[in-house]
Amino acid sequence: MAENESQQYQEHQRPRGGGEGRPGDRGDRGGARRRPGSGRRKVCRFCADKTLKVDYKDVRTLQTFITEGAKIVPSRTSGNCARHQRQLAVAIKRARIIALLPFSTLGV
Repeated sequence: MAENESQQYQEHQRPRGGGEGRPGDRGDRGGARRRPGSGRRKVCRFCADKTLKVDYKDVRTLQTFITEGAKIVPSRTSGNCARHQRQLAVAIKRARIIALLPFSTLGV
């Protein structure tokens, strides 16, 4: 009986982590964790290439900044600066009004 009790006591004392980690590694608890997908800083395409202009008639360029559901992609995803993101939003809205881009593709 005494052996059985000591085995149960030892089982409760084992660390629950599933394997050996690095020294000082605390697993999932605390510490500064990196956000998924936050690797390299995205650069504004229009600032990097001065020849590119935001134009509502340039549908190919504008299509890269809208999703499948025809939503405007946010700047944190596309990497655009605030100035060009505002210009893109206006250009996309103008292209929608004159039927170059869809308002929505969900009902089709």
